[in-house]
Amino acid sequence: MFIDSHCHLNFPELAENLDEVLASMRRNDVTHALCVGVNLEDFPQIQKIAEQHEQIYASVGVHPDHESSAEPTQELLVKLAGHPKVVAIGETGLDYFRLKGNLEWQRTRFCIHIRAARECGKPLIIHTREAAQDTLRIMAEEGADQIGGVMHCFTESLDVAQAALEMNFYISFSGIVTFKNATSLKEVARHVPLERILIETDAPYLAPVPFRGKLNQPAYVKHVAEEIATLRGIPLAEVGQATSENFRRLFLGARLQTVD
Repeated sequence: MFIDSHCHLNFPELAENLDEVLASMRRNDVTHALCVGVNLEDFPQIQKIAEQHEQIYASVGVHPDHESSAEPTQELLVKLAGHPKVVAIGETGLDYFRLKGNLEWQRTRFCIHIRAARECGKPLIIHTREAAQDTLRIMAEEGADQIGGVMHCFTESLDVAQAALEMNFYISFSGIVTFKNATSLKEVARHVPLERILIETDAPYLAPVPFRGKLNQPAYVKHVAEEIATLRGIPLAEVGQATSENFRRLFLGARLQTVD
């Protein structure tokens, strides 16, 4: 019924109890999850998890916060994205919150990811924090609209969401939308078309209410769906069905199957 479109199952907090994490997904009707890459060094772990578990998919990319990570080339990203369980390029983007100074290297890295996504025909997973205008500008300049993707863990304004939607991107809401003080984000969740919404945990971080402050896991993505259903005044099942169909449309086409 639900799909976690962005989590980090290879991070130690989840990897050391992976069997229970996957069992908890099943108990909570979370049928699939996308394990997202943040550097090249750990990509083999992500690939192995995806290979061993039918319900897990993978992405490949280098996060903008990872200043000391090996720099990806367009050629290498395309090669790694050729694996059948790799369904996206990223996460990539810009982050002016955690890092300061000359961040031209971030912008160059972002461009390389967009070009790789266009070459291999797989969508982008974009991270942006305090860098929305530069993020949108580079997306437009590099033709990101030609491949599309998702604005992950969205926390920006409705205007930014609209600009991303116009470039064929989906908007993904995390546990942040359940926080009491996230009033502006709740308004965005009310107005983004349901057919362009994804839900995620970003586990092991950003656990939704009622687990805020605790270790997050993909099973908790249903609480994000519950909040969106409440905000929009629609049944939970409608949110689950729509966001699962959106995930399939963006990342998998007809390949998504129900996991018993």
